[in-house]
Amino acid sequence: MAGRTDESLLTLTLTDSPTWRREGGILKSRIVTWEPSEEFVRNNHVINTPLQTMYIMADLGPYGKLGYKKYEHVLCTLKVDSNGVITVKPDFTGLKGPYRIETEGEKPELWKYTIDNVSSLAQPEEEEREQRVFKDLYGRHKEYLSSLVDTDFETTVPGALRLFVNGEVVSAQGYEYDNLYVHFFVELPTTNWSSPAFQQLSGITQTCATKSLGMDKVAYFSYPFTFEASFLHEDESAGALPEWPVLYCEVHSLDFWQRYRVEGYGAVVLPATPGAHTLRVSTWRPLELGTVAELRRFFIGGSLELEDLSYVRIPGTFKGERLSRFGLRTETTGSVTFRLHCLQQSRAFMESSSLRKRMRSVLDRLEGFSQQSSIHNVLEAFRRARRRMQEARESLPQDLVSPSGAMVR
Repeated sequence: MAGRTDESLLTLTLTDSPTWRREGGILKSRIVTWEPSEEFVRNNHVINTPLQTMYIMADLGPYGKLGYKKYEHVLCTLKVDSNGVITVKPDFTGLKGPYRIETEGEKPELWKYTIDNVSSLAQPEEEEREQRVFKDLYGRHKEYLSSLVDTDFETTVPGALRLFVNGEVVSAQGYEYDNLYVHFFVELPTTNWSSPAFQQLSGITQTCATKSLGMDKVAYFSYPFTFEASFLHEDESAGALPEWPVLYCEVHSLDFWQRYRVEGYGAVVLPATPGAHTLRVSTWRPLELGTVAELRRFFIGGSLELEDLSYVRIPGTFKGERLSRFGLRTETTGSVTFRLHCLQQSRAFMESSSLRKRMRSVLDRLEGFSQQSSIHNVLEAFRRARRRMQEARESLPQDLVSPSGAMVR
């Protein structure tokens, strides 16, 4: 470089370097991708290797002020890993124009420089050795990934449907007292259902303080749980609908003296279709009439409780045709929100056609089961609305509801 002008030219020449990575004898135009996309990372995921880094610097300070850090500029960064692969930033100039550096100060200057590779072309045996190195590297990485993931895919027994549920107790809202916690468990039908011996079908959340959200007080638990169960189809009758597991929950409140109160009971049938589901379970609690009972609940804690939590729906010990709850006074309380991710696995879809038809009939009945549940919910809503209309009609004065009453215009 002779002299110093406002536009000076620097040339970097790299020699005696390790073998550059080539494809078909032509050097890649971009060896390093500095802003890789997610797909690029996924397709080029390799084991991290130690790197050695070298910087080529230039002191572009004015005459008499050399050696100051503020005038130093990085012209090129070289990185080499243990496999002999070199990365260069910025890339070789090639057909592109020179790189530019603009200095600041009383007299701004513009410097231009190029980066060229003058190494001799790789010999065929060197390229072959490089390919062996990369093949060995990717082979070891493949073995590493295989050690993390089991090669054997776990399958179900023939004729069985396997149910996986990843759930979350999201929140509880609308309750009278603060500091809530939820005790929940899953009840499997006694016929055709089973779960692994190590499986835990119940859980209890942490105690959570409520926060005001509109007119309600909401306690956010975000409590995860998971379980699995298997349904073994044995009933060949086409009209039989399979029973499905039921999720029971019990909400308690805890006061300063560690006394708890029952805030509500609830139950919901688990979704019969796979996928993500958000369920809001309405709850109720037994009610004891009288001021003394409410004072006892407020000052002492404790309240009426169910001995058998399955009585919320249909007790497992019940064998009759009609279940009467006459005389049980209850009070509607708040609700609990569950978020469930359900997965179903069956081996029947990949086996003989007869077994596929058999499993298809089970799934069709599950669909009918979910439709039957929806119809049941609609009928229950209609009965409640009709009962409210009858109560409202009975509370009106008789002269307004009598056919012979005067009509007001």
